[in-house]
Amino acid sequence: MSGNILISKAPKQIQETVRLTGSKSESNRALIIQALSGGKVKVENLSAAADTVTLNQILNSLAQEPAEVNVGPAGTAMRFLASYLTVKGIKTVLTGTERMKQRPIGILVDALNNIGGQITYVESEGFPPLQIAPAFKQTQNKVSIKGDISSQYITSLLLVAAALEEGLTLEIEGELTSRPYVEMTLGFLTQCGIKHTWEGNQITITHQEFESSTLIVEPDWSAASYWYAFAALADEATITLPYLRQNSLQGDSVIATIMAHFGIATAYSDEGIIIKKVPHQLSEKFFDLKDCPDLAQTVIVCSAALGHEATFTGLETLKIKETDRVAALQNELAKIGVKLIEENLNYTLDCSGLHFPDKISIATYEDHRMAMAFAPLASLVREVEVEEANVVEKSYPSYWEDVKKIGFSLD
Repeated sequence: MSGNILISKAPKQIQETVRLTGSKSESNRALIIQALSGGKVKVENLSAAADTVTLNQILNSLAQEPAEVNVGPAGTAMRFLASYLTVKGIKTVLTGTERMKQRPIGILVDALNNIGGQITYVESEGFPPLQIAPAFKQTQNKVSIKGDISSQYITSLLLVAAALEEGLTLEIEGELTSRPYVEMTLGFLTQCGIKHTWEGNQITITHQEFESSTLIVEPDWSAASYWYAFAALADEATITLPYLRQNSLQGDSVIATIMAHFGIATAYSDEGIIIKKVPHQLSEKFFDLKDCPDLAQTVIVCSAALGHEATFTGLETLKIKETDRVAALQNELAKIGVKLIEENLNYTLDCSGLHFPDKISIATYEDHRMAMAFAPLASLVREVEVEEANVVEKSYPSYWEDVKKIGFSLD
């Protein structure tokens, strides 16, 4: 669905089953592992997200050694392919959208060059496009990388470590941001027979062969977060989300714990989860989102809409995502009279001016999570217009169909 979309006529009660696509985070890791395994690893329940479709198509096209590999807006694909193409010695230029060319990748490139890569910058130092040289030869088996910038840099290196002749020891400098995403990567590698050690700030993976195995991608907990928000802002809600697991590899499964503070109970079963709005007093005032930054927009918008003046931390990586998500949140929350105030890496909501006009128009900044995080406001605002609604295709192509399914009108 392209163009803008108008959401209206909020249902008084939500009672529905929503079937989520496979996790984009798990799918993209699984695709790189599958490619490195030479077919030994099979993948089931791949995400339908545009980023995953793009990565899959690229990996299937590499036999011809294309002169250029264009990931479009797919940040995960950019980071994972930088390591994959380098280690496989595939000569090409790795590029993406104009926004992608503004997203830093120098830390990962430095790490790859330190272990034997020959990557150069085609345009601006530290940013895509990247010129990947052929005939990779490993020169060392240990590299240091900052842990507080992006866990995707670390995952990118871990995914290819077992394929390196000398393996790889990764020394993480400083605090590790988004640790659950690194644990997800290692969990998938373990399922495929790749062993690791993690002692202190060092993760070591020796040279190993992948074992024949099947990776089953769980539905996307990041996508589930939007249904928690719809439930929290509804009068009454019971939403069933099949096949989600309590013991998930996905760090974003913490949304169940976070949204308990907003009155949403989660019941687990072998079939999935059921989330339900229950009587509750808002009390928790502090949320550390360092390990789950992709939930930040959902939780902050939900908190603002409920007039809950909470403080959030761990948002540093939001500024280098699809857009500067902190600035985007500040701009769009202002439309309901709420301020997000930054002070010493803490971000506090000021809801003293909270109001719900008859209609608001939400800019998405080419960011799928802006569209999906703000859509639940339609429970409280008569009409919510979401600009460039098709951005949801990046991670959750059926999102608008599911919004309609739970009872909203879409125009």
